[in-house]
Amino acid sequence: MSASTRLSGKTALVTGAARGVGRATALKLASEGAFVFVNDIDAKELELTAREIGGVALAGDLTEADVPDRLVASAVDQRGALDIVVNNAGVASTTKATDIAEDEWQRVLDTDLSGAFRVARGAARALADAKQGGVIVNVASILGFRVAKQVAAYVAAKAGLIKLTEALALEFAPLGIRVNALAPGYVETDLNRDFLRSPAGDAMAKRVPMRRFGTPADLDGAMLLLVSDAGRYMTGSTIVVDGGHTLAWL
Repeated sequence: MSASTRLSGKTALVTGAARGVGRATALKLASEGAFVFVNDIDAKELELTAREIGGVALAGDLTEADVPDRLVASAVDQRGALDIVVNNAGVASTTKATDIAEDEWQRVLDTDLSGAFRVARGAARALADAKQGGVIVNVASILGFRVAKQVAAYVAAKAGLIKLTEALALEFAPLGIRVNALAPGYVETDLNRDFLRSPAGDAMAKRVPMRRFGTPADLDGAMLLLVSDAGRYMTGSTIVVDGGHTLAWL
């Protein structure tokens, strides 16, 4: 880990942190001096992340209505404060809109949108009770601005998350709570690596102006801007990090 202490003394909660972008975010925040609580439904992988960063694993399914409040309460009880929340937990469905089952549609919205709302609401309540400001970052997607085939539920959830970010920013600003969003393009992780390195993935990469997909580390700069004092006058913003993909959408 680096010797940077930009987040020294801060306490963070990162959801969806067992792997991929969430795990990378947790590692980065910890390397910058934050104490990090991590959440995911995969308790085994989550524990590995927690051990690596010296943090605490809080396993739980955000689609269960009481879980988000329990996560926030646990973090506050153990550390006395919660300064940073990163809503990264998300799932996707690659099913035609005419074929998607009701429970599959609901699972995506409950995780990607409602789960993020519940975590943000719980954090805002705790921060208001403590008369303390804080930062909430929602991890959205460029598909919140654009669309693609067979991901209707995901597109709807991420577009909703971007507007939710703006709505919460407006309401929470008087409480000293900043709410922003990060909208990544295609980022290579364990879950999508095989596809992104396939011939179909290679063809897609050629449509990205920078001619490559992102890595979790490519999000570090924007994330640190949003969670640190460097972005202290930012709220209601969505930062796109996509190698220019949105500009050349085909």
